[in-house]
Formats: sequence, C-alpha cells, structure tokens
Amino acid sequence: MFEDLRWLGIRWTEGPDCGGPYGPYAQSQRRTFYLEAWQRLRDAGVIYPCTCSRKDLAQAAAAPNDNDDNDEPVYPGRCRGRTDAGNFAQPAGVNWRFRVPDGEAISFTDLNLGAQRYVAGNDFGDFLVWRRDDVPAYQLAVVVDDQAMKITEVVRGADLLKSTARQLLLIRALAYPTPDYFHCELVRDASGVRLAKRHDALSIRHLRERGMSAAQVLASSTSVSC
Repeated sequence: MFEDLRWLGIRWTEGPDCGGPYGPYAQSQRRTFYLEAWQRLRDAGVIYPCTCSRKDLAQAAAAPNDNDDNDEPVYPGRCRGRTDAGNFAQPAGVNWRFRVPDGEAISFTDLNLGAQRYVAGNDFGDFLVWRRDDVPAYQLAVVVDDQAMKITEVVRGADLLKSTARQLLLIRALAYPTPDYFHCELVRDASGVRLAKRHDALSIRHLRERGMSAAQVLASSTSVSC
C-alpha cells in the first residue's frame, strides 16, 4: 500500500513507516491506549460484558431490518441487563458492548454530505468495543487513536456514516474533543456496485502492471461512476 501511494505521488509526514510524534502507529502496539479507554468506559457503567455466541447473533440478524449488508446488526439485547462489569479486571474472554441511549437522535453535519441523523436503538444497537479474543474493536480503536494523535478532521468513505454516530457516543462518554468529519462518496463500477478490495482488476497494483502511468490512474479515477 505504501509503495502504491508513493507511486501515485502521495506523501505523508508521519506514520508506521516513518515515525512521528504520536507513535507507535501500528494498532497492535497501542494496547495501553485502548485499555485505558476500556477501563474508563467500564467504570462509567456504559459498557457491559456479552457472552452471546455467533449463532445467537446470526439468528437475531436474520430478522427483517434495514441494516446495510456490511454493517453490524442491531444487537438483540440479551446481555444488556448485566451489572457485573466491575468484576472484570481485564476485557479478555467476553465481548464488550456499549449500551446506546435508545431513542436518542445522534446528529452531526458532515463537511461533504451535510446534515446526518441516526437514532440509537433503531438505526444501530449496542455495538462492540472489545472482542472476546482480547482485541479492541474498530469503533473504540479509531476514537482513541484520533484523540491521542490530535486528529481534527476525519476523511473516509460514506459507508462509515453510521459508524460516526456510534463513535460520537464513545467520544461523549470519554469526554474527548469531537473532530470534523468528511465522508467521500463511494467509487462504483458502471453497474453501480461499489469497488472493493476483491475487485483486483481495478487495483492500483494491477493497473500499474498493465502499464498505466500514475497520471493516467489519477485521471481515470475522476471519471469512475460515483
């Protein structure tokens, strides 16, 4: 990825390959940051241990809902009433979920797509913050990293708009400053299907191998249907 980005002419001033003032930059080396946030959430009573199996969640997810195909399904609430979070000194062994304020509208203004609004408990449910295999979940990791690295503007794809609503709840619970958000429209093929990693025929590496120049790749990206 680094090689492809440099080939396109994109440069950066800090990161896992070049260091910087807010390292380490690999999430696998940032456990202490995530663990401190988990402890604060546990002590505040806004997360709880969940022992639901994948089968339990799969059966619940089979019920009709309007979730995106790749979005976390609304949690059915089986473990929501647990009050033993304080008995856990470490997060390993169970999943940990954030207890969302059911019915509360989470609103924000995206710098690209304008006003956004999601209702907790309806558009999304109690979401994972730490996995039973002792790995912090995406929602918690990115919030903690943005805070620690003093990120003021987050730029990412529009498929993560709902994740922003979840992350705003974490930011509030942890009393972090809120960054601005800019969600880009997804790049899609001629039939309207969004491009993903599995579409290797349109990967930068594949286009390079076909003999396209960086300038041609950059020019062609502006003409792809969005």
